[in-house]
Amino acid sequence: MKNFIFSLLIILTVLPLSAQKKKKDTPLNTNSPQTGFNGFFNFSYNEKEDKIILNVDRLDYEFLYVNSLATGVGSNDIGLDRGQLGSERVVKFVKAGNKLLLTQPNYFYRAISDNKEEVKAVEEAFAQSVLWGFKIESEDNGVYKIDLTDFLLQDAHNVIGVLQRTNQGAYKLDKSRSALYLPRTKAFPKNVEFESTLTFTGTPKGSYIRSVAPTSTSVTVRQHHSFVELPDNNYKPREFDPRAGYFVKRYMDYATPISEPIVKRVIYRHRLEKKDPSLEISEAVEPIIYYLDRGTPEPIRSALMDGARWWNQAFEAIGYKDAFQVKLLPEGADPLDVRYNMIQWVHRSTRGWSYGGSVSDPRTGEIIKGHVTLGSLRVRQDFLIAEGLLAPYENGTNVPKEMEEMALARLRQLAAHEVGHTIGLAHSYTSSTENRASVMDYPHPLVELVDGKISLKNAYDDKIGAWDKVSIAYGYQDFEIGTNEKEALNEIIQNALSNQLTFLSDQDARPQGSAHPSAHLWDNGVKPYDELDRVMEVRKVALENFGEKNIRAGMPMASLEEVLVPMYFFHRYQLEAAIKYIGGLDYRYALRGDGQPITQMLDAEQQLNALKSVINTIQPKSLALREDLISMIPPRPLGYYRSNELPTIRTSLTFDPISMAEAAAGMTYDLLLNPSRANRLVEFKSRNANQPGLELVIDELVKSTFQSKREKGYLLELQHASEAALLRSAFALAVDDNSSSQVKAIMLYKLQELKKWVVANKTKDQVHFNWVDNEIHQFLDEPSEYKVERQLDLPAGSPIGMDQLCETLEFD
Repeated sequence: MKNFIFSLLIILTVLPLSAQKKKKDTPLNTNSPQTGFNGFFNFSYNEKEDKIILNVDRLDYEFLYVNSLATGVGSNDIGLDRGQLGSERVVKFVKAGNKLLLTQPNYFYRAISDNKEEVKAVEEAFAQSVLWGFKIESEDNGVYKIDLTDFLLQDAHNVIGVLQRTNQGAYKLDKSRSALYLPRTKAFPKNVEFESTLTFTGTPKGSYIRSVAPTSTSVTVRQHHSFVELPDNNYKPREFDPRAGYFVKRYMDYATPISEPIVKRVIYRHRLEKKDPSLEISEAVEPIIYYLDRGTPEPIRSALMDGARWWNQAFEAIGYKDAFQVKLLPEGADPLDVRYNMIQWVHRSTRGWSYGGSVSDPRTGEIIKGHVTLGSLRVRQDFLIAEGLLAPYENGTNVPKEMEEMALARLRQLAAHEVGHTIGLAHSYTSSTENRASVMDYPHPLVELVDGKISLKNAYDDKIGAWDKVSIAYGYQDFEIGTNEKEALNEIIQNALSNQLTFLSDQDARPQGSAHPSAHLWDNGVKPYDELDRVMEVRKVALENFGEKNIRAGMPMASLEEVLVPMYFFHRYQLEAAIKYIGGLDYRYALRGDGQPITQMLDAEQQLNALKSVINTIQPKSLALREDLISMIPPRPLGYYRSNELPTIRTSLTFDPISMAEAAAGMTYDLLLNPSRANRLVEFKSRNANQPGLELVIDELVKSTFQSKREKGYLLELQHASEAALLRSAFALAVDDNSSSQVKAIMLYKLQELKKWVVANKTKDQVHFNWVDNEIHQFLDEPSEYKVERQLDLPAGSPIGMDQLCETLEFD
C-alpha cells in the first residue's frame, strides 16, 4: 500500500498543475455591450452577438469540466431534475494547427512510474476523447481567444437522449430558441461558471412530458458548465476495502509489478486534515461544510439541517471538532458553484427518489463537491402513511402533531442518508437487523402496537448509527507519522466485526432473486419473517380502524383510496425481506484470514417458518377488506383522476377490491417463484437433503390455495384471484430463459399434478376449476407459444416513489 500511495503521488507531481495567478471577480451588473470576466479563465461576453469569448492562456493545462442541469423538467419518471449533476472530466486545451482541441485524457489506464517512456506507452495504447474543437480567433502573447458559444449551447446533459429513452418523444435542439444565460455566468479565482437556456422541440409521445411542460412541443431548460481548478497533489488517497462501506474508484496501473494486482482501488472521500495532529481533538484545516438550499421552507429547513449535522457525531468520534458543518446557502450564491457542498430541495410533479451525488477528482477519488437532491414530495408521503395508520381526523379537522413529527423525523434521516453518499458512503443494508446500525440503510417506519393502539413514537432513528462511525473512522481517521496505515485500517474493520457489525450493499439487497437473509430495503427486525408477522398485525389494526376518519372533512370520499393504498400494501417490503430467507444464503464480504463466515445455507426450519409467514399474507382473510369500507369508496369525482399511486382496476370507474388483492398476491408469487431463487432451491437441495427444495415450496403454495378449503362469496373471489396470479407466476417460471432445465422440469411436472387434482376435484369449484384445467392444458400443450400474462401492476411503492436504481455515487 505504501508503494502504491508513493507511486500515485509521483505521477500527480508531474501533472501540469501549475500555480494559478489570483484574479479578481468581475460583477455581472453591467449594461455594456462587452462585459469582461476575470477569474480561473478570463472571458468576455458580447451582448450584440450573444457570444462568449474565452481566453486560454495555458495549453496542456489540466482542469475539471463539469456539466449539470440548472433547471429541471419536473418529472420523477423522466429523471431530469433541477441541480442534477452530469459528468465530471479532466480536460485540457491542446493546440492543433489553427484549432484548440478540448481533450480528455484517459485516466482509467495509467502507468504510475517515473519512467516517462513507460507512461507514454500506456497513454498511446488507449483512446483519448476530444470533446470539442475551437477555431483560434486570435492570439496575443500566448493568450488564445476562442468562441465558446456553440460549446455552451450544446445538449451536454443529453436531455434529448433521456426524453427518447423514457419514450416521451423525439426532440431536437432549436438554437433559434436558445441563448446564453448571463445571471448565472460568473468568474471566480478557482472556477468559472457558464449557463445557457436550451429549447428542445418535437412531437410529444409520452404522458410524463405532457404533464409537466406548459407546451409539450417546446421544452425549455437551462444547462450549466463549470471549468474548475483541479486539487493540488497533497491529497493522499486511501485504499478501498470492500468491508468498509465506501464507493470505489478503480483504475489500471500498467507499471504494477507482475506479483501485484494491476487494478487499483481507492475510496471516494473529502480531504480532511487536523490543524494540530498532536492533539487528541482538533479542529480541521478546512472543515467539510454543506449548504442548504434557501428555497427550503420551515419546518423542513430545520429538520434537514438537523439530520445532516448528525454526521458531526461520527467525526467527533475520531478526534475532530466541528469538522462537519451545515449552513444556509449565502444569499446570492449559486448552488451549482463547485465551491459549495449542497443540499438542494427539488420539486417534481410526483414523488420520487432523493439522491446524493458528487463532483470528484477522476484521478484520485477526492470529492470536490457533494451535491444532495431531496424530492420535496417525499415528506407528504410519510404524512399520508401517518394518516392511514392513525385515522386521526376524529372531528374532521384537527391535525395531530404526531403526524408531522413522524414526517420530519423521516426527513432528518433522509438528509443524513443522502449526505452520507456525498461523503463517500454506499448503502449498508444489513443495518436494520443490527439495531439500526446505519443511516445508510433504507428505513421502513417502525410502527408499534401499544395496548392495541398504533404508536409512531419510534418510527425513525434520531442519530448516526454504530456502523456509520466505523465507516467514517475508516475513511477519515488521521494516523500518526510512522503508522502502518493498512494495518490500522484493518484493525478498525476487525474491531467492528468483533462487535457484530457487518456491511452488505445494493447487489445483496434487491428483492428480485437476491439471496442474503439480512440485507433488505425498507425492513426492520432481526428475523424478517417474525417482523412480517408483527407488521401484518399492525396492518390488521390499521385496516380495522380505517374509515372516514382517515381523511379531513370536506375531502371527496373517493380520496380514501389514496390513504388506503399504503395501508393495504403496508407489508410489501417486509414481505420481500422474509421471502429472501427461502433459498437464501448467509455470506459476508470475507477476506482471507479475517475470520468472517464465508457462505452458509440457511437452516431449513427457518426457511419453512418464513414460508409459513409469507403464505399467511396471501390468504383470503388477509387480502379482504371490510364490506362497509369497500362501500365508502365511490368512483372518482370530476377533477380527481387515477394515477400510478392507485391500484389497477378492471371495473372501469368503481373501486376494485378483487384486483387489488390479485396484485398483492401476484407480487408474492413473482418473488417466491423468481428464477434465481428457484435455481438455488434446486441446487441447495442437491447438496443438502435437509434443504426444503423447489418441490416443497410449490407443494405448500398449492396446498394453501387450490387445495385449501373453498370459501364463499367475496372471500371465494379473492381465492380465485390469488390462484389466477399463482398460475401466471408458475407459467412464467416454467418458460423463463433464466430458469435451469431442472427448474423447468419440476414446474412442468407440478403443473401436470395440479391439473390432475383439479380435474378430480372440479365439483368443489366447478366454473373456476374448469378454467384452471383449460389454462394449464393450453400451456402444457405448447409452453413456448402460450402468452403468459403479466401480473397486475402494483401502485407506486419505493421510496415509501418509483422503483428505479440511480446510483452513480448514489443514491437512493
